[in-house]
Parts: sequence; structure tokens; C-alpha cells
Amino acid sequence: MSARSILFVCSGNTCRSPMAEALARTAVVRRGLDIAVGSAGTSAWEGAPASDGALLVGLERQLDLSGHRSRLLTAALLRQYDLVLGMSASHLERAAELGGDARVHLLPASASRG
Repeated sequence: MSARSILFVCSGNTCRSPMAEALARTAVVRRGLDIAVGSAGTSAWEGAPASDGALLVGLERQLDLSGHRSRLLTAALLRQYDLVLGMSASHLERAAELGGDARVHLLPASASRG
């Protein structure tokens, strides 16, 4: 079964996971796929904008992060996604604690490099 929805998880949901979300969303749209994409943070401050650095990197890659607002990773949010990709082992641990189970995987370091 292929994923119908993907959630990217980092710590604050202002840098890495929003950029991964934007990249994935662009790829999904470009390929005409029906896959929902989102992001959240294990320690996110609800409603915070993307960081200045993420905004700049996004602009350099034609990704608009200006409307992004951070979300805290919760059990309810996790239940909405088929595939959860964490940026580090600590993100996987928190997602597992919240019930992510077999849907949670580590995003390879090479995938998150620019």
C-alpha cells in the first residue's frame, strides 16, 4: 500500500520539516499525485513562522514558505498520516511515544542535504 499522506517531523517545525514539506508538495503537484503532505515539530511553538534561514533557502529554490505556521506533533495529528518521516532519532522516538508505530521512519541524512 502506498502512502496517501506524508508528515515530516523535526524539532521546532520552522526549518527542516517545513522545507521538506514544501519540496515534497512541489514534487507531488508536479507528478499529479493525490498525496497530502504536512509537517510538525516535537517541540514546536504553535503558529510560529518559518525561520528567516528557511525562508531564504526556500526562495533560492522557488519554494514559498511565507504562509507556513508551525504545529506541535500530537497523537491526533499522527493519526492523520500514513507515513511519518523524522529528521533524527529523537524525532522518531517522540513519534513512537505518541503512537506512530510502524508508520514512522528516519529520513536519510543524504535526503535532507541541500
